[in-house]
Amino acid sequence: MSGTSADGLDVCCATFTRRNGKWSYRIDCAKGYSYTPELKDTLMNRVQKMSALEFITFHSQYGHFLGQKVNEFMAEFGVKPDLIASHGSTVFHEPSKGVMFQIGDGAAIAAETGIPTVSDFRRLDIMLGGQGAPLVPVGDRALFGAYDYCLNIGGFSNISYDDGPRRIAFDISPVNYVINRYCRSIGLEMDRDGEIARRGSICQSLLDKLNSLEYYSCDPPKSLAREWVEKNIFPLIDSFNLPLEAILRTYYEHCATQLANAVNPGKSILATGGGAWNKFLLERMEALSECTLTVPEPEVVDYKEALIFAFLGVLYMTDTPSCLSSVTGASRDNIGGMLFKA
Repeated sequence: MSGTSADGLDVCCATFTRRNGKWSYRIDCAKGYSYTPELKDTLMNRVQKMSALEFITFHSQYGHFLGQKVNEFMAEFGVKPDLIASHGSTVFHEPSKGVMFQIGDGAAIAAETGIPTVSDFRRLDIMLGGQGAPLVPVGDRALFGAYDYCLNIGGFSNISYDDGPRRIAFDISPVNYVINRYCRSIGLEMDRDGEIARRGSICQSLLDKLNSLEYYSCDPPKSLAREWVEKNIFPLIDSFNLPLEAILRTYYEHCATQLANAVNPGKSILATGGGAWNKFLLERMEALSECTLTVPEPEVVDYKEALIFAFLGVLYMTDTPSCLSSVTGASRDNIGGMLFKA
C-alpha cells in the first residue's frame, strides 16, 4: 500500500479466516519502507508531466521496485504468501472524466516474486460510473464492524458506516496531504503530535471559506484527489499569507469540523492511519464530533489499509464483490482487480 502522501510503502502479511460466514484476520508481520527523496519527488511531482513512453516505462519500473521490496520483506520475515494484493500509487484520479491510474505494474510484481498478484482494483468501478473510491469500506464492515464508524486519517480522511443494509463511505477532507505540504516549508515532513498547530490561532475568515467549498455540501458518493486540493485548497490558504502556526491551527479546525459534519454525536469511531498519531488533531476531532475516538494497537493504526487491500485480494480470489455501489456510486457492485500469474 502506498498512500497519497507518498511517504513510503506499507507491506503487511496477513491470514484471513472465514467461519459461519464471518471473516477474521491476523496480522502476521508488517513493515514500512521509506521512499528515497528522488522516488517521492517522481511520484508526487514528476510523473504527471511525463511523456507517454516515460510514464509507461516508470509504471513498469515502479512495479519491479514493489516486487523487490516484497522479496526483501519475505526474506526478512520468513514468509511466502499465497497471494499479493497491490494498491499501487494513485497518480491520476478524476472519475467524472472516467480517468484513474494506479501506477505500479502488477505483472512486474508477479514477475519479481513468482507469486500471483492482484492489482488495479479501481478501474472497473470507474468504468461502471463509480468513483473507484473508497475501497476500504468492504473491509471495514467485514473486519471492524464493532464500531459505529471507521475513520482513516491519511493524506485524506475517509469514513465508512452502515446505513441499514447499505455501507456508506466517502472522503471527508484532505488532511496530511495539506498539513505535510506546509510543514515542508520549514524542513519538516509532518507536524508531530500537532505541536505546531497547537501554538497557532484560528483565522476565522479562512476557516469559513474552507468550510464553504462546494465539495462539502455534496452528498456521497464522492471522493477527493490531489488535483482538487491543488486547485481549491492551496491557492485559498496561500492567499491569506498567514504564519505556519495559524495555517495549521485553522486547517486542523477545518478537518475536525468536517468530521463533525459527517457523523452523529455520541457514537464510537475507530481511528487509524498516520493522522491517528496526531494528538492535537484527534483532540479537536473528538471535541467537535462529540464522539469517542478509539485508536487501536499500532499495527492496525499503521497497516489497516494494507491489511484491507490484502483482504480485497482474498475477495477477488473468492469471486466476492469488493467495490460496493452504495459506496462508489457505480451502476452495480463489482469485483475490482486484475490477476497476474508468473
